Amino acid sequence: MKKSISLVLAIVLVLAVAFSLTACGGSTEEEAAAPITIAIPNDTTNEARALLLLQDLGLIKLEDGTGITATILDIEDNPHNIEFNEVEAAQLPNVLQDVDYAVINSNYAIEAGLNPKKDALGIEGSSSAYGNILAVKEGNENSDSIKALKAALESQQVADFITSTYDGAVVSVVDNPTDGYDASVDYDALAGTSISVAASPTPHAEILAVAKEILAAKDITLDIKEFTDYVQPNNVVESGEVDANYFQHVPYLDDFNQQNGTHIVSVSAIHVEPLGIYGGKQTTLDAVK
Repeated sequence: MKKSISLVLAIVLVLAVAFSLTACGGSTEEEAAAPITIAIPNDTTNEARALLLLQDLGLIKLEDGTGITATILDIEDNPHNIEFNEVEAAQLPNVLQDVDYAVINSNYAIEAGLNPKKDALGIEGSSSAYGNILAVKEGNENSDSIKALKAALESQQVADFITSTYDGAVVSVVDNPTDGYDASVDYDALAGTSISVAASPTPHAEILAVAKEILAAKDITLDIKEFTDYVQPNNVVESGEVDANYFQHVPYLDDFNQQNGTHIVSVSAIHVEPLGIYGGKQTTLDAVK
């Protein structure tokens, strides 16, 4: 009888130890099997950009024929079993600490204190297809005020500011910079007027500050209105509340117009912000190599 009791007690003790190890996280195999998480932008065009970057880095393979409209449903091969978190682009720096990696637009990376040239573990090429544009409501493209703003943004002063300030994290795509003025514009008639433009804080509002000085020399006030999202800058231009905006690229604008029935058009491409992948819980790409 005593032997039976001892055997039962031994079995109970073994089970208790096993349970304790499991409850305390003693299973390193389960920890090792935890999926790698990558946060990516949740808007159509920037999600596709992020996936194309990850494909270029050899982390995933997309189905043939997918391009700037790719989504996670188009992933053909995911050899590292990456788990994707689709997050609003502006919030990606905020979730970086909670994921292994995040693919972040340079403007939001810079705002968060990240240096795309130094901190990004991988970065896309400076494709002019994603050049950030000056945009207005259709029909206003040829007004003198918009032509004056366009000329100021296409100036050599702005190109030089972009080069010296952002060290390759933001790249000018203006082929032939101007002196800041358009010979066809009646600047005397514009003197004393104001032009309003919606923009994200970095780098757009900073770049616009240079254009503001150029226009001020002609007694034209540039009213820069800062927004931290990708929706309201288009809404206020569509409604006529603001004259123009400067924050997005053409693929995003085309998708926005289609989804929302808006009528906003590109006036000029000014710069490009390469998309980069940044480490959160991971400090290198070794976890997915």
